Formats: sequence, structure tokens, C-alpha cells
Amino acid sequence: MSTEHPKRHKAAALRYQAGSDRAPRVVAAAEGELARRIIDVALKSQVPVYENAALVEILARLEQFQEIPPVCYQVVAEILFFVYKLNEEYKDLGAGS
Repeated sequence: MSTEHPKRHKAAALRYQAGSDRAPRVVAAAEGELARRIIDVALKSQVPVYENAALVEILARLEQFQEIPPVCYQVVAEILFFVYKLNEEYKDLGAGS
């Protein structure tokens, strides 16, 4: 008998609105089946998904719409830059028209 447990999925979704938000906010966080659904919806909606187990552990503890803590600013800034670059590449391919 195996003592291994299946990997429990975790997910967090962030929102940042320049001009109104001081920092990105957690708009959804879950584990298990609900986390899988968050990821599926993001992928189906062509929202980039970025995997970072340590970050999701922190974000999953926050309340909905709570700003991310300053300790997360650097890594979230890197992720937002990654997403920005993907969007720019997507536009350059003519897919944004």
C-alpha cells in the first residue's frame, strides 16, 4: 500500500488596477477541486498561469480582496512583468486585433 498522497492543487488569482489599487489584491484563492477550476477558467480565458508554490502558500492565507504583503512585491512584480511581456508578444503577432 502506498503512503503517498496525491498532490493537492492550490491557486490564487490576483488583480491590479493601476490608479486605484496600491498593490495587487487576491481576488480568489483555493485548494483542491476549486483550485483546479480557477486554473481551468484562467486557461480557457487565455489568462496566463504562473506556477510558484511558495508564493501561492502565502497568497492562499490572505482574505479575498486583501492587498498582497510587501514581502511578495518583488516576485509579483516579476510575474506582472512576465504577463505584460506575453501580452505585448501576443499583440505583436496580430492576435490582439
